[in-house]
Amino acid sequence: MSPSLEEPSRPKAVVELKGVEKRFAAFTALRRMDLTIREGEFFTLLGPSGCGKTTTLRLIAGFDLPSEGQILIAGQDVSNIPAHLRPVHTVFQNYALFPHMTVLDNVAFPLTVRRIGRAERLERARAALDLVQMGSFAARKPSQLSGGQQQRVALARALVNEPRVLLLDEPLGALDLKLRKEMQAELKAMQRRLGITFVFVTHDQEEALSMSDRIALMKSGEIVQLDTPTGLYDRPANAYVADFIGETNMIPARVISQEGDVTLVEAMGTRLRVSGNHGHVAGAEVQMAIRPERVSDDMRETENSAEGVLADVEFIGTDLRMVYRMTDGSRVVMRQQNSGRAVPQLGETRRLGFRQQDLRLFGR
Repeated sequence: MSPSLEEPSRPKAVVELKGVEKRFAAFTALRRMDLTIREGEFFTLLGPSGCGKTTTLRLIAGFDLPSEGQILIAGQDVSNIPAHLRPVHTVFQNYALFPHMTVLDNVAFPLTVRRIGRAERLERARAALDLVQMGSFAARKPSQLSGGQQQRVALARALVNEPRVLLLDEPLGALDLKLRKEMQAELKAMQRRLGITFVFVTHDQEEALSMSDRIALMKSGEIVQLDTPTGLYDRPANAYVADFIGETNMIPARVISQEGDVTLVEAMGTRLRVSGNHGHVAGAEVQMAIRPERVSDDMRETENSAEGVLADVEFIGTDLRMVYRMTDGSRVVMRQQNSGRAVPQLGETRRLGFRQQDLRLFGR
């Protein structure tokens, strides 16, 4: 049956990894990975150092070959095809620009390798520079550019070949914070405008959340959760995801009972109601997670409350970060927008509220 007009078909797969494993001597860097990246999406591989995200990117690029499994790009098995014959291009953190060449010649270089005529390659190189707003810098050398400008030139050189997939290996890591934020917005806008699939590698979870359509969070050579940014943040699959993505209060708790679609737990010296049946039996020792911005001191908004003493306050510009010591000794962080209202004093006792749908339970 053909798809209805009201329900457009999902974008087709452009990159597929099927049972891919990568071993280096006795070390397994990637474990039986199955992954589908869709046409035209901004896809991010996220995780700490050594988790396998760069290995995954190098396998897609063709710089490394899989020990087992298949890699398909646009439906073609490229598992054993060398990098220069794949319809992808990679942007690295160090930009890898040739210092003796002008900006224009740097961007045109991939077309020179492909033996495209001078007139056509210069025309395409200028068009790529205009795309990243660097057309007026064509005659300069890389040493005459700022870090952000060099990043744009590296992007132009990657785009000049019109790749099916653009691979970006922590390309913003060398930039200062302000410039990195600007480049994040530019990269996402550019990806939407071009419609090219971007596969982005980063260890920065805020960067991943702000830019991606979907994120694969990795640990020890495996994908722990593949989801949208909101899915990862609001519905973490386990304690590792909850702790890695953003700041999370992890509070020791004990399951008391299950009452329909609500789990009753003991935590922070009181009893609390948690939405959902989390599959934990009565008496189970668990971890209860809640985001700091979901903790409230307005009891009208919450079904649960617990008493704590303010132990620390941090001013972080737009927000206030307050740390409370609860009656059982556990610690709860609350974040509130800096609205200019009076801040409680250190040592002051407050009752904190927790909505039951904002609480999640994980095994210890």
